[in-house]
Amino acid sequence: MSTDEKIEVGDKKVAKKKLDLDDVLTEELGQLGKYQLVTILLAAFPVIFQAIASGEYIFTTARISTRCFIPQCDGENPEYAPEWVLNAIPGTSMSSFDNCARYRNSSAASGGGAGQCAKEWFDSTQTEPCDEHVYQNTLSIVYDFRLACNEWKRSQIGSIRTIGTMLVQPITGYISDRWGRRVALIINAFNTAWLGLARSFVHSYEWFLITEVLGTSVGAGTYVSCYILVTELVGPKRRVIAGATMSTIYALGQVVLGLVAWGVPAWRPMTRVLFAPLLLVVTYFWLISESVRWLMSKGRYEESETILKRVAKMNKRSLSDKSLQALRATAEAEKLRVKEKPKESWLAIQVIRSPIMLLRCVVSPIVWIGTTLAFQGIIINALNLSGNKYLNYIYVSLVEIPGYWTAILLLDRIGRKPVLIGGFWLCAGCQFAFVFIPSGYNGLSLTLYLVSKYAISTVITSVYVYTTELYPTKYRHSLFAFTSMLGRIGAIVSPLTPALALTVWEHFPSVLFGSFALLSGLLLLLTPETLGIKLPDTMEEAEQSSLRTKNDLSDLC
Repeated sequence: MSTDEKIEVGDKKVAKKKLDLDDVLTEELGQLGKYQLVTILLAAFPVIFQAIASGEYIFTTARISTRCFIPQCDGENPEYAPEWVLNAIPGTSMSSFDNCARYRNSSAASGGGAGQCAKEWFDSTQTEPCDEHVYQNTLSIVYDFRLACNEWKRSQIGSIRTIGTMLVQPITGYISDRWGRRVALIINAFNTAWLGLARSFVHSYEWFLITEVLGTSVGAGTYVSCYILVTELVGPKRRVIAGATMSTIYALGQVVLGLVAWGVPAWRPMTRVLFAPLLLVVTYFWLISESVRWLMSKGRYEESETILKRVAKMNKRSLSDKSLQALRATAEAEKLRVKEKPKESWLAIQVIRSPIMLLRCVVSPIVWIGTTLAFQGIIINALNLSGNKYLNYIYVSLVEIPGYWTAILLLDRIGRKPVLIGGFWLCAGCQFAFVFIPSGYNGLSLTLYLVSKYAISTVITSVYVYTTELYPTKYRHSLFAFTSMLGRIGAIVSPLTPALALTVWEHFPSVLFGSFALLSGLLLLLTPETLGIKLPDTMEEAEQSSLRTKNDLSDLC
C-alpha cells in the first residue's frame, strides 16, 4: 500500500495507513452520540455496585461501643448504659465511659441482682481489663465475631482487602487482553456479587477476611473494565467528559451505599441487599457490546464492523466501506509493527541513568501515596465524626462530584500543577484547621472536613492526567503501573487510621492526611508543568520538557 494513498473520512482525506478509530469517531460516527450514551448508562449499573463493594466494609466492620460485663450487676439481657454504670466503670458521664476496663471489686463486693450495683462494691482506685463485654448494638461484625477492644484486628480488614486490589490488576488485564473487556467486566462483577453474598453467611472472622480479600482479588477490576469499554468508543475530545461522568457515577454509588446502610443497618441483611442485584450482570453478555478496538486487535474484523454499523445507525450517521477497509489495514500494520519491535535494555536501568526521570519516578509515587491516603482516609473516618454517621458518609461522597468537575474545568485553563498543588494545600489546610476546632462546633467541623474532601477529589482526577503526561509514550504504561501500584500503600494504610485515632490521638488521622498533602504539594514544585507541551515519546524528550520548564522559570526570575 502506498504511503500517499488517501481515503475520504467525512469531508477530509486521511492517509489510509494512518486511519484509526478516533478518526472515524470524529468524522463519521460522532464522538459522543446516542450509542455511547446508552453504553455509559449500561456501565453505570456495575460501576455503582463496584463503588458499593469498595466501601461496604466501612459499615460491616464499623466500631461498636462496648463496656465491661459486670457479673454481680448485669442480668441475663444487660443494658448498655444502666444508671449504675459509673459505679463500676471509669467515666465522666452516662454517655462517656471506658469501653475496655472496669473498677476492681472491693472487699465489700456483693451480688444484688439485675438493676442493683452499689458504688461500695468497687475499688475506684484500681482498674482491670474486661473479661466479657456488653455491646451497644449488634449491627456489625464487631458483635458477631467478638472484636470488642480489638481495634487493630477490626481495622486491618480494610488494609488486607486492599492488597487484593493490587492482585486484581494483572488478573483483570490478562482476562481483558485474552478474552475481551466485556468478559473481564462480567467476571469481575459476578465474582463481586457471589463472594459478597457468601460473606453474609460466614460465622468466623477468618472466613470473613478470606471472602473480603478474594472479593477484591477477583472482582475489584469492574470499574476499570467499564471505564475502558466506555472511553474506547468515545471520541478524543469527549473522553475527559466521559471519564468524569464515570467518576461521578462511582460517587453516586457511594451515596447509594450510605442510604442502604442507613435503611438496613444490620450487616448480614445489608450485605445481601447490596450484592444480590449485581448477579444480573450476567445479562451483559447480550446487553453491552465488546470493545471495537479489542476486536480489531484480535483480527475479528466482521464483529467490529457490525458494531460500528450499529453505532452509525443509532447515532443517525453514515459509515463508509472505505473507512472500514482502512481500519482493517491500520490494525494489520499495527500487528506487524509490534512483531518487529526491537528488544531494549531493562527499563529500570534507563530510569537510573536519567536523573530527571529518576526524580519523577521518586516524586510521583509519593504524590500518589498522599492522594490515596487522604482520599480514602477522609471517607473512612467520616463515620467517626459527630452526628449521623450515614449522613456524614453521604455528604463526604457527594462532595467528590464538584471536585471531579472542578478539575476538568481548570486543568486546561490554569495548568496541571496549580490544580494539583492548590488541591493538596487546601486539603492540608482544612485538615490542620479541623484539629483545632473546639467540640460543639459540629457545623464548622463538618464544613472543613467536606472542603478537604472536595480538594483531594480535584487532585485524584488531576493526578491521573498529570502522571501520564510526565512519562514518555514508549514506557508510559509500565511507569504508570509502577506509580499507581506504590500509590496503593496509601490505600492500605488509610483503613488503619481509625485505630490510630483511638490508640494514639483522636486527631492523628487529620494530621497524617494534612502532612502528606502538604508534602505532596511541595514535591510537585520539583516536576514540570505539562499543559501545552507535546507528550514525550522518548526519555530524551521527557528530559527536554523539564529543561524547558527550568528555562521558563529562569526567564521569569
